[in-house]
Order: sequence, then C-alpha cells, then structure tokens
Amino acid sequence: MKVLDFPLAKITISFLLGIIVSYYAKPSILTAGIILIISAIILFILYFFIAENKKINILFGISTFIVSFFIGLITLQLQTDSYQESNYIHSKTVFEKPQFITFTLREKLKSNDFNDRFIGIINQIGTKNYSGTIIVNIQKDSTKNRLILGNIVRVKTILQRNSSSKNPNQFDYAKYLSNKQIYGQAYCRKSEITINKNLKKDIWYYSGRLHSRIINNLEKAHFNKAEMNVALALILGQQQEISADIIKDYQYSGTTHVLSVSGLHVGFIMLFINFILKPIPNNRKGSFIKLISILISLGIFAIISGLSPPVLRSVVMFSFLAIGNHLRRSGNIYHTLLVSVLLILLFEPYFLFDVGFQLSYLALFFIIWLQPILKKMWTPKHKITIYIWNALTVSFAAQIGTLPVCLYYFHQFPGLFFVTNIIILPLLSFIMIAGIIVMIIAVFYSPPVIFVVIFEKSIYLLNLMIHFVATFESFVIRDISFNFYYLVTIYLLIITGTIWLNKPNFNKTILVMFTIIIVQISVIHTKKEIESQQELIIYNTKKNTLISERIGKNIRFITSDTLSKSNISTSYLVGNFGILKSTSKIKNTLFFNGKKILIIDSTGVYENKTHPDILLLTQSPKINLDRVLKDLHPIIIIADASNSYSIIKRWETTCLKKTSLFTQQMKRDFIS
Repeated sequence: MKVLDFPLAKITISFLLGIIVSYYAKPSILTAGIILIISAIILFILYFFIAENKKINILFGISTFIVSFFIGLITLQLQTDSYQESNYIHSKTVFEKPQFITFTLREKLKSNDFNDRFIGIINQIGTKNYSGTIIVNIQKDSTKNRLILGNIVRVKTILQRNSSSKNPNQFDYAKYLSNKQIYGQAYCRKSEITINKNLKKDIWYYSGRLHSRIINNLEKAHFNKAEMNVALALILGQQQEISADIIKDYQYSGTTHVLSVSGLHVGFIMLFINFILKPIPNNRKGSFIKLISILISLGIFAIISGLSPPVLRSVVMFSFLAIGNHLRRSGNIYHTLLVSVLLILLFEPYFLFDVGFQLSYLALFFIIWLQPILKKMWTPKHKITIYIWNALTVSFAAQIGTLPVCLYYFHQFPGLFFVTNIIILPLLSFIMIAGIIVMIIAVFYSPPVIFVVIFEKSIYLLNLMIHFVATFESFVIRDISFNFYYLVTIYLLIITGTIWLNKPNFNKTILVMFTIIIVQISVIHTKKEIESQQELIIYNTKKNTLISERIGKNIRFITSDTLSKSNISTSYLVGNFGILKSTSKIKNTLFFNGKKILIIDSTGVYENKTHPDILLLTQSPKINLDRVLKDLHPIIIIADASNSYSIIKRWETTCLKKTSLFTQQMKRDFIS
C-alpha cells in the first residue's frame, strides 16, 4: 500500500501503538515522560545533521516513531480522569455514606422503565471541589421532569460504583463506562433534588435548548411520535426515544448505521451544501467561500445534534476531507483521514476503544480503498444498473471492512444487508434532504404541515421496508463464535486479498497464500486451546441456579429451571466456541475433576454422612450453618445469587467466625 510509504501513516501507527500500550500496561507517566524528553532531544539533534549525512535518515525515522509512540502513551494517561487528584474517585467517603453532591447536567441519555438518565459533571462533594463525570438516575414518578441541560443540581446521596459483568463472556458495562471516564452513578428521587436558579450556559446548554426547540416545533406540527423519534435519530443522531422493536428491525436488516450519525449522514449534508453552493464558481475565492460554508454548516449541525462523540468524530473527519479537497489534495485522502484520526485521538484518546469510532473509520477507509477496485470488475451501461452496481460495491466494501469487528463485538451477521442498502438508498437520500430542510425550519418556527406530512410518510415507508427485510430472520446469522486471533488474521487476509485484487502478481499471490496459512493456524490454535480446557462455573443469577460443566467444547448446563432460556448460557456457548450437549435438572450432588459438590437448596435437606469438598447453598435454604459445617466439614462454601442478600451476609459472618477459630487453633498447635 502506497499510503504506508507516507511518514504520517507510520507516525499515526506509532501514536496508536502508544495509546494501546498505555491502556493495557499502564506504565509510569514519569518514566514515559523522561524517555519522551530524551527521544525528543535526540530527534532535534538529528534534524540538524540529516542534511549533511543522509545515512542518519534511518535514525531520524526511528527517533520520530519513538517520540510518536511516547506521545500516544502519555496522551492517554493525561486524558484519564481517574489519574487526576481532583477526580471524585479519590474521595474517601462518597462511595460509603450519603454526601451532598453538586453537579451540572451535561447530556440526556436514553431513559429506562424506572429512571430518567443524564450525564452529570461533578462540581462539589460536601464543601470540597471535585471533578469528573457520573451518570445521574432520577426515579420516574407522576410529576413532570423539569430538568434541562445546564441545571446545577444538589442532592444528598451515595455514589454507586459501576458494576462489572458478574458472569463470563458478558458485556462489561463497567469497562464500557470507564472508557468514557465515568466511574460512578447517582440514584435519587425528584423530591430530593435542589435545583440552583442559575444555569451553566455553556455550548451544551445552548445545544440542548436548540434541540428542545426543534422537538417542540415538530410536536406543534403534529409530527407522529414514532416517526419523529426515528427522524431525530436519522438527522441528529438522537436515539434516546426510539422503541426497542424499531431498533431490532434495523439490526436484523443490517442498517443500524442509519440510526447513528456517521459518515453517511455528514456526507449527505456536505453533498446538500455543495448542491446549494453550486452556482458559486470554482476559482480560488469561490472555493474558499464553499469551504467556510461547509465548515460552519458542519459546526452548526454538531451543535444542533447535541455535540455527542459520534457526531463530533464525523464532523471532524469530514471537515478535514473538505479542507483537503479545497487544497486540491484529493490524491492524499488517506493522509487527510490520518490527520483527522491524530487530531481526534490527541484530545480524546479513549475514542480508539469505542466501537463506533472503529467502525466509522474502517467503513470509510475501505470505501475509499476497496470500492474502486470492486467497481472496476464490471462496467454496466444502463443508468439503473450503474446505480445498483455502485450501491452494491459501496455496501460490500464497507461491510467487508467492518465485518471482523462486527463479528468480534456482536457475533451476528445480517445476510440481507446488501438488499436493504440498495432498496433504502434512494428513499434515504430523499429523507436526509427533506429532513435537513424540516429541521432548519424547526429551529425558527413550526414547519408547514405539507413538509411535515411528506417527511413523516417517507420515514413511515422507510420503517416499513426495513421491517419487511427484518422479518426474514433466517438470513440473520446469530451466535457466531469469533475471538481476537480470528479478528487479527482475518484482517490480514482482507488486506492482502485487496492488494492482490488491485494488481495480481506472483509475489502477491504468495503473500495471500501465506496469510491463509496464518488464518488456519489461528483456527487450529483456538481449537487446541479450547479442547485443553475444563471448568465448572456457578453463575450469578438472581432467581435461578445455573451451573455449567465444560470439557473441551462440550458444555452441559445444570439448572433449577430447565424451561427458562438464559442469555447468560448463550453468551457462554458463543464465547467459548461451545456445543450444548445437554441441559439437566439440578441434583443434590455433583462431581467434577475428582471434587464432590453438595448442593443444599430451599428444602434445606442434606445427608449428615456426606463429606463434600465444596458446599453450594442455593435458593435461600433455612438452615443452621454452624450445625451444617460441623456435620459436613466442607473445604469451600459457595452461596450463589439465588439466595437473599441478608441470608448471605449472615452466612458470611458465620464463616468468618469459623475461619478465625480455625486460625487460632492452628496457631496453638504450632506453638505447642
């Protein structure tokens, strides 16, 4: 790839590697800073000698990459809020007892059945100033929610730490929030809240007011609620109020990207602005006017849509593309993308670990790189076939580029994605143009009824088409096992395959064949790794006791309720490339790897003569644990989540006393 010959590509890769190493290794910032300073001094010295001795070029290049690497490493640490002394995570009492917490509402999140949810920026805890971001959960009741973005709120509550996934192969919500610099959540009622009369009128406040004004004007025009929620997602990227059924339809049809503001949406906006500005001549002055108009329009769009991270990413990315086009550097579009990546990650390095960021850039990169190659395979003559072929090649290029990441994170593949994209693209183009016009009007006053009706019906038709495709559920391939080895090797195969497809030759063919061997090695290694593993897991489930026994890829589930189907068991099967051999009713005794496991359930019945290695307590049995321990003498005691919390705490106290007595006896025996 010629793009890798450009120094910026290598600098960007070094910078990204620095961020990744910093994220996983968490090195000392002092050590990293010293190495960075030394490397920068060496780079500065080499810069003055490079003109005299070209052999120093290699050393200069290595020094540049080392400096880039450590800049990336330090950037992540400097942008990690938990490392800041003022962050609320360093408060000794805020997670232990109720404190008066003052915070500013920054962003509205999707509500659930119980709470209205916001992003809050901490101002004070007690009388001390603190910083950091939290999620605020305000219990729903019959009264109207009068909170708006910019409100400064004071409430007495305990912050709750984000709970990690309690079962294997499940989505780690705590890690997801940690990547967004959110380490705690506050729960409160509306009656407990004190709202300051003064508002924090920053850009988020004005963005929120503008967004509310648009919604109010659309409601005045009697815009249907369901279609309006989809319209807000399509145009402004606001998905908070979309129903779960509609989101499911978009997922199954392979068009989820339509509901989240991405390059597709911002690209439409750029095309629309260019169309309006078409009468302006393409001389130097006219081109500059077009550039400024595009940048201002994209900035306004970002503000209207709420300044959410996906919107900001797309706006920055396309702003650089517009600047590159203005400078007549269309041949260096890859370098323009690299500059946008560097700039975004320099200010928000944690975006690198955001799935949306990864998918956005992968899709755009492969559309730029792979689509022209696919397009050359066939040259249709008729306009309809040209349109279909262009839509197909763009769709396939984006899907090929994002497929490994989608399989790695979501473990499913919508087989009809190409059909859906061809069908909806003309309608989506119209909806985007109509939506932009309606939203611009709604900023000032209620849009004309005729505009609203046309826009509403077009969205209704779009939802209908997507729902029709989504009904073919057999084309949605679910529960695909896919690990990190597959992710890396499949991308190697896609990259080498694309290089070969562009200009086939013998050396490139050998490269592709070698990559296929690497993919096969990853499959064999994964298979051997799985076959060598054995484990028994007792899951954290509230109402039901669930146990899995795995020997290699063969998995057996043991449960107190064989009729219920659990997402936990599905996630475990997919994550471990497993095959479900059986699901059986739980019994009083289990054996695994020579260990005897006795299970006491809600009946509280057990045999006195049994001497298990492990005692498992489930379903809150009414037992005297002191007596049980005297009778059974187990080595390990486990109480699963099907027991009530108060009983578990009582059992814990009993076990701690027994441990203390056992330790004292061991000390006496040792002394004597």
